[in-house]
Amino acid sequence: MSRKLKVAVLANLKKNAPKFEGMSADYWDDLDSEKTPEALVAAIQQGGHEAVFYEGDLAVVDKLRANRPDLVFNICESHFGDSRESQVPALLEMLRIPYTGSRVLTLALCLDKPMTKRLLNWHELPTPAFQTFENENEPLDDDMQFPLFVKPAREGTSVGISSKSIVHNEKELREQLRFVFQTYKQTALVEKYIAGREVTVGIVGNISGFSARRLPQRLYGTSRRTPGDLDDIRAGGLLFLPPMEVDLKPYQQTEGIYTNRLKTELAEQITYLCPAPLSREQHEELNWLTAAVFRVCGCHDFSRVDFRLDENDNFKPYILEINPLPGLTPIISDLVIEAAAINISHAELVNRVLDAAIRRHGLL
Repeated sequence: MSRKLKVAVLANLKKNAPKFEGMSADYWDDLDSEKTPEALVAAIQQGGHEAVFYEGDLAVVDKLRANRPDLVFNICESHFGDSRESQVPALLEMLRIPYTGSRVLTLALCLDKPMTKRLLNWHELPTPAFQTFENENEPLDDDMQFPLFVKPAREGTSVGISSKSIVHNEKELREQLRFVFQTYKQTALVEKYIAGREVTVGIVGNISGFSARRLPQRLYGTSRRTPGDLDDIRAGGLLFLPPMEVDLKPYQQTEGIYTNRLKTELAEQITYLCPAPLSREQHEELNWLTAAVFRVCGCHDFSRVDFRLDENDNFKPYILEINPLPGLTPIISDLVIEAAAINISHAELVNRVLDAAIRRHGLL
């Protein structure tokens, strides 16, 4: 274990979030309840460090100055702005306080789904074809064929996603675009809808050495990777958690997809398949793609990548998005469920993330 550190846990509690006229019921669903930072503090203390929780608002600057920690365990989503997940890390960098997780640029990039997809396209990593809309009257590109999937461009936790997000004609498209603009006041992302299974893969650690320099292979899809590729990546410091799939069969008539309602209201009732029933080849393919996305987006310490397996194309995996700030709520967060499948407790998972940051910042 590293030396005993003074750690501050920063989070944004849903109960403290501002309220305003016209806000949707799911507007703050990506924020945490008290039990998440409480569990993080307990886990970090169990790991042999001091830990205290602060709300990640503007007042935290004075608290950090007065009680300067060695490291911040950051899970702040923040409240407003296109790059809100990067706001607290930017403050921490101004204060010269190291923190867990990805840096400012990565957090800003990955919250902006269209920008992330442009980066993935440049690296020839598979992601559904897409178009962005700034108003509901923009014409649909000729190569965008129904069915399509409509969602806010800069939200997490499936905010703004329901069964109506899948649109089959122009009328449904315009209605859903209007909903996104009126409710979330931001760009709408319209993607080709990939029918099939949805799987997520979590990772903990960092990539170093030769693997970090060469990922992703530019000839992905046209040449085979060597059997040692994933071994090199693992040796470079990355732990792949088992792939997880939500059993959507009981909800095909009401939801059909992994909606915000399933992630929040029904999170403790649904069945999670972990590890997801995949062939060894599929499993390794998803692991490699997860590492590649982690690398090109510049992620650190922990992350999660969501995929759709196209049932109309031999279950080819498509990258939906990467979450460089995945939830760590005990029992129900995807990363926690995946870790539990290989007998990694919540406390151990938290300390693995913490240890990755400690090593990266040279705080041993």
